[in-house]
Amino acid sequence: MLNSVTLDEVINTALQLPPDQREMLIGILRHRQNEARRDEMAADARRSIALFHEGKLKAQSAEDAINDLHGTLADVE
Repeated sequence: MLNSVTLDEVINTALQLPPDQREMLIGILRHRQNEARRDEMAADARRSIALFHEGKLKAQSAEDAINDLHGTLADVE
């Protein structure tokens, strides 16, 4: 089983690093977060394409899509 650490422990440990290594850590974390987000978006796109090919999504114009999005936002507000 993995050792679990708290966010506070991670922050305190990171603050013990020299400033240049802290900057490097920030860059690494940002890069990995961006990669994870790209992977999420790619998976969403693959699911959407599969649904489209299954006939569960319909093609629509950009104008219709934008209007649908505006309607969704209006419903939330």
